[in-house]
Amino acid sequence: QLQLVESGGGLVQPGGSLTLSCQASISSFSFYSIAWFRQAPGKGREPLACISRSGTHTNYDEAVKGRFTVTRDNTNNTAYLEMNNLEPEDTAVYFCAARSVFVPTMCEMTVGGMGFWGPGTQVTVSS
Repeated sequence: QLQLVESGGGLVQPGGSLTLSCQASISSFSFYSIAWFRQAPGKGREPLACISRSGTHTNYDEAVKGRFTVTRDNTNNTAYLEMNNLEPEDTAVYFCAARSVFVPTMCEMTVGGMGFWGPGTQVTVSS
């Protein structure tokens, strides 16, 4: 059973940067498409970015395109979300999620399409 744990959240000033990590518990990590989501207080969970099994294909929500970058290291069973030029509106709990996929280039980032979720990590952007 795949388990995911996010880390790297915290308090950052507007304009600052953070990199989140998503550590997977099993070595078959490379069989999963990985996506990042966030949920702000009083709002629904929104997709941010996804990366294919192979790492060659990515997709981003318009709200973060150009500021956030998703990558993965299948050797270390870890995915990353690099976040730059953070704004107070980016304050939320950030989640990584996984979906087992057959096609190496498939990139899934719908809430209902993910099979496994991490517990989340808090990101607060404030001066």
